[in-house]
Amino acid sequence: MLSAFVNCFKIPELRQRILFTLAVIVVVRLGSAVPCPGVNPNVLSEYFHTVIDQQAQGSVVGMLNLFSGGALENCALFSLSVMPYISASIMIQLLTTVLPVLGKLAREEGGREKLTQYSRILTGFLCIFQGYLLAVGFENPESIPLLHGITSVIERLGVPLVPDPGWAFRLITVLSLTSGTMLLMWLGEQITDKGIGNGVSLIITIGILARLPAALLQAWSKLVSPSSISASSPLLVALLLVFLFGVVAATVAMTQGVRKIVVHYAKQVRGNRVYGGQSTFLPLKVNYAGVMPLIFAQALLLFPSTIIGFLFPNSPAAARFATSLSAGGLYYGITVLLVFFFSYFWVATQFNPVQIADDLKKHGGFVPGIRPGKPTAEFLDFSMTRLTLAGAGFLSALAVLPMLVQSLLGIPAITAQFFGGTSLLIVVGVMLDTMRQTETHLLQRRYDGFLKRGKIRGRSSFGPAGRTGPVQEGTLVWLYALIGLLVIAGVTISLAKH
Repeated sequence: MLSAFVNCFKIPELRQRILFTLAVIVVVRLGSAVPCPGVNPNVLSEYFHTVIDQQAQGSVVGMLNLFSGGALENCALFSLSVMPYISASIMIQLLTTVLPVLGKLAREEGGREKLTQYSRILTGFLCIFQGYLLAVGFENPESIPLLHGITSVIERLGVPLVPDPGWAFRLITVLSLTSGTMLLMWLGEQITDKGIGNGVSLIITIGILARLPAALLQAWSKLVSPSSISASSPLLVALLLVFLFGVVAATVAMTQGVRKIVVHYAKQVRGNRVYGGQSTFLPLKVNYAGVMPLIFAQALLLFPSTIIGFLFPNSPAAARFATSLSAGGLYYGITVLLVFFFSYFWVATQFNPVQIADDLKKHGGFVPGIRPGKPTAEFLDFSMTRLTLAGAGFLSALAVLPMLVQSLLGIPAITAQFFGGTSLLIVVGVMLDTMRQTETHLLQRRYDGFLKRGKIRGRSSFGPAGRTGPVQEGTLVWLYALIGLLVIAGVTISLAKH
């Protein structure tokens, strides 16, 4: 594996792509530390450190700060991160399955570029709307439930969050946040074009991993500090590390897991040439929907509790109901139901077995034992339904795992977020995708990949067709090495600050 790292810098094109990606990441992290004009970043930073990071359960603000890489606690230029662009892209993608006009445009030549342009325009409108709401919230922090508890921080520090409120502040904040998000979107596209990996996904991953050192320090102070040390604390820390490695390994296995549907192609004679007569397979992913069900489920559960707090700020019954929507048995039950619903919904809108069966029939392909046409479509639909059941069950367990770890072990919310949920699934998926692209460049130059025989064992460790094999340890070693390097660097920086 170390020789593969060295080989990455022997290839001029790959070396330039890696250095370009690292340079863009530096720019992204600098933008996450530059505060917007008119906001006192010391108040927000103290509020996050004393209230949000220490709270007993997660919140909307904590989740947004995690995905922005800590930019929200500084009210930085990149506070909105690329989430408006992600939201706009999901909206356009869902509309292509609902509106026939957009669906036809997506299948035309150059239609995807047009839809991407629509996503960029919609991103601008979402940035303006969200930036304005954030500016108004900063002007009146005590009136919104999102910043609950910031009033005591303001009184303790003796300085307001926004010294000069008004339309001038709102306009500057909206322009700054919108410009920051559009710049991030452009940087992400540049990484995809000139760097390595998917740019937008990589920016989100870097933001999540940037909060990992702070999460480790919070867990250390909670479990091993002199005020809370006990005989079981070292054992508990060791068990947590082992458990974390197990969760990452299971996530890698589920992300890589596919069922291989064997497809035979009949021989066709065209002129003097014979086509077909070969066998291949159709890979059906176990977790076809990816991270989308988790994002939709968490959004539908977190934001209603916030809206209830806006509408009924002085109602104890509304406060209890809002609390039950963010933790407890009701939260777990609704989360599981929503994850299953959105998993099947995403598969129903994105996976078209009829079209796949027609394409196979046109090219002379067939599944052994299944007649072409409608029976093949029914077989693919039945197979994907069963796979989605397994994938949705895994996503449900991953969704409630952070809350269970947090409530049972009493670790901070910022630390529990790395034991499952959306953040872990995004990090694992993006790092595996980046590793695949890097290995592709190595194999094109006849270098060995990160593992022996120039192949990622996670992609070739599957058994016979129709079965899903385990991901072997080589992929995990590479993944753990990257995470370990980032953690060590982050902890060193954090300790140096203190």
